[in-house]
Amino acid sequence: MLKEAKTALRVTSTAYDEDIVLKLKAGARDLEIAGVIVPGEVDVEFDPTTGAATDSSTLTDPLIQQALITYVRMQFGSPEDYDRVKESYELQKTQLMHASGYTSWGGDRGC
Repeated sequence: MLKEAKTALRVTSTAYDEDIVLKLKAGARDLEIAGVIVPGEVDVEFDPTTGAATDSSTLTDPLIQQALITYVRMQFGSPEDYDRVKESYELQKTQLMHASGYTSWGGDRGC
């Protein structure tokens, strides 16, 4: 997930990796608070000596991944298009909240 988020943000430096991971985890928690089941987790370990990141994230659902990336784009820095990105994230979250199989009250996801 870290690589995908950095690509969306157009970030190549490792200087922001911990902040991006924190935002990915916060986005997953935001979806969970809204009642969305987040299958898997954002799991990135940082080597204390080198700072190198090892991404062992287990999220595979593309809709959840896209929502998290949009959440990170909304929260990272001061995006010029903040309102548009925020609206996009809220729409994605709402879609997941109302889709069968993405909530604990909605049945099987089938994927």
